[in-house]
Amino acid sequence: MENVLRPVIVIGGSVVLTLLIGWATDRLLSKADRRHSETPLWGLLRRARVPYQLVLCTALLRGSYDEAELLEANEVGIGRILTLTLIGSSAWLVIRIAGAVVETTYSRYARASHDAARVRRVRTQVTLITRVVAAIVGVMAVAAMLLTFPAMRAAGASLLASAGIIGIVAGVAAQSTLSNMFAGLQIAFGDMVRIGDTVVVDGEWGTVEEITLTFLTVRTWDERRITMPVSYFTSKPFENWSRGTPQMTGIVYWHLDHSAPLEAMREKLRDILRECPSWDGRTYTLDVTDTTPNTMEVRALMTAKDADDVWTVRVTVRERMIRWLVLEHPYALPRVNTADATLPGSRASLDGGNRRAVADPRPDRG
Repeated sequence: MENVLRPVIVIGGSVVLTLLIGWATDRLLSKADRRHSETPLWGLLRRARVPYQLVLCTALLRGSYDEAELLEANEVGIGRILTLTLIGSSAWLVIRIAGAVVETTYSRYARASHDAARVRRVRTQVTLITRVVAAIVGVMAVAAMLLTFPAMRAAGASLLASAGIIGIVAGVAAQSTLSNMFAGLQIAFGDMVRIGDTVVVDGEWGTVEEITLTFLTVRTWDERRITMPVSYFTSKPFENWSRGTPQMTGIVYWHLDHSAPLEAMREKLRDILRECPSWDGRTYTLDVTDTTPNTMEVRALMTAKDADDVWTVRVTVRERMIRWLVLEHPYALPRVNTADATLPGSRASLDGGNRRAVADPRPDRG
């Protein structure tokens, strides 16, 4: 009877004690979250209750397993499994806690700062730092797991001795990956591009949606995702419309007839912009920038507070100005001048209002 009760008491007691401690901890975090609603820390820590309870249960079982006297022939193997589980769950818990602390710090900074560009920069850095911390903790956890095996400890000396050669080989084989990782760190702390920036890469206009240590994702205006290595942004030129101040100047071109009413167009442009909520009210101009034998190029400039608004202003001005010209000044639209062809060696004459070709009566002097 004792052989049955002992394992049940030890294992069941560990599980019950884990559940009680986990429940009490969750209740305390929930109460703290309601009391301190200005910070998301306690709510984020509640997300770590699964690894927390796993660490508690594994630690209790690892410490009391000898008292259970269960499967004594496999005691070494079961103890190693519990140790590996404890290491893995501890690493999981550390990553969750670190992520909660970093996210809380970012949230406080975002609420206190009024500079959107600086907030995007901090967000990019926080995201990459969290990934780096997770990678480091994961590598350390795997290394600790491997060192629990005697064979791995015995091979440690030879591994350290050959670390130089292995490092050279790995560096050559993973040159592209390493360059992307260093480029990711350079982007995070060099402030070249940030999450939420509006960029133009390879002729595609979009918003930076995700940045990792190896790749960057741009969400285009038509909801496509362009994924490219981060080394692209450190080795090739690209447009960052959110760099510095987000204010932008939009350009609209029209090709019109030379008789287009420029002064009336300037007044109409002013009226259109005053009715457009996306115009920031800073400035606007309308000028002739080029001419051809048949048309002239008219350019309008207008300002907006960011890339999204400048796009709205441009399409609004283009559409409403064309509509106004069609209704009020149709003669200002470009026209194609045409004429009847004249055959070589003949002259054109009018007969009854129709144009026809008449042979040249002059004698041939050849």
